[in-house]
Amino acid sequence: MKNKAKVTVFVVLITIILIGVWIVNYLINRVPDNPAGTIGNTAGNLNNGGYFCESDGVVYFANAYDGGTLYCMNADETSIKKLNRSEVSGLNAAGNYLYYYQKNSSSYPDFSFLIRTYGLYRCKKNGRGLYCLDKSDCGTVSLIDNTVYYTKPVDGAKTLQLFSIGTDKKNPKLVADYLMNPANVSGGIIYYNGTEENHHLLSYDTATGQENIVKEYDMWNPTLHGQSVYFIDLEGDFYLSRYDMVDGSITVLTTDKVESFNLSSQYIYYQTFDTETPALWRMGLDGSSPELVAEGTYSDISVTSQYVYFHSYAADVPMYHTPADGPVAVSSFDGASKAAFEEMSK
Repeated sequence: MKNKAKVTVFVVLITIILIGVWIVNYLINRVPDNPAGTIGNTAGNLNNGGYFCESDGVVYFANAYDGGTLYCMNADETSIKKLNRSEVSGLNAAGNYLYYYQKNSSSYPDFSFLIRTYGLYRCKKNGRGLYCLDKSDCGTVSLIDNTVYYTKPVDGAKTLQLFSIGTDKKNPKLVADYLMNPANVSGGIIYYNGTEENHHLLSYDTATGQENIVKEYDMWNPTLHGQSVYFIDLEGDFYLSRYDMVDGSITVLTTDKVESFNLSSQYIYYQTFDTETPALWRMGLDGSSPELVAEGTYSDISVTSQYVYFHSYAADVPMYHTPADGPVAVSSFDGASKAAFEEMSK
């Protein structure tokens, strides 16, 4: 009888422990729902690598001076600090969490060839609670409401495919077995350019799965701003153009060939790739008053509420910035450099 009682007590204890572990695991992984209409980052930032993301007045960014690891700061560039050792891109933010592609982690510098640390991750905005959603190489990452959409290669596939997974890691699924860029979102609808028979403007309703043709015109990286879609014009020799979704008109904004672009509240920032005089420019949202920002070739044009960030195509550092909507005043982003130096000196 005593042995039977001991077994019963043991079983009860094990059951209590297992229930406790389940409850703790549930509480750790539980992610509160985001409000309807939540978008994790702008299309312009995501199409430029997703290295900067602003949420509630705080900017989260990959600090190139510290191997692209995760930092944060106020929008005015005060209080810069390191959050964790993840090398990040595709940054998205909502609620209390960040979602991003982790290229690697400096937590295991001597064993990176053995420990697979890359993948789609979630962490708290303080950099803690790192949690892997998918151990895969990822392309574009986009948070829409309570679902993370991301492109990734699949064995045997000729191109990236679009997948989705809940912020709580539930309901993983294949959305499209072809390349659908999820960066540009409005009202739960992804607007993207085709990549197979044509490059027309298409849409995908994330609620119903319905796909539609929006405009039969070849374009690249469509970026919605209000009722206008800005894009690289493939029918116009890589010009920057604008499609009016109300009247259906298309307006060519520049006859320079454009490699990449991003939007602030008042300007379009765009990189031209003329072989003789490449430069970063900006102009009004209507294409007016083009203004030189910096001569040369730059990439990863990232926009926050107060600054535009970029770096030379040939090197990740130095990082440069200029006021987003004020007068052009390009300078090196010394605050990021100083913060990285202080971190590495600890």
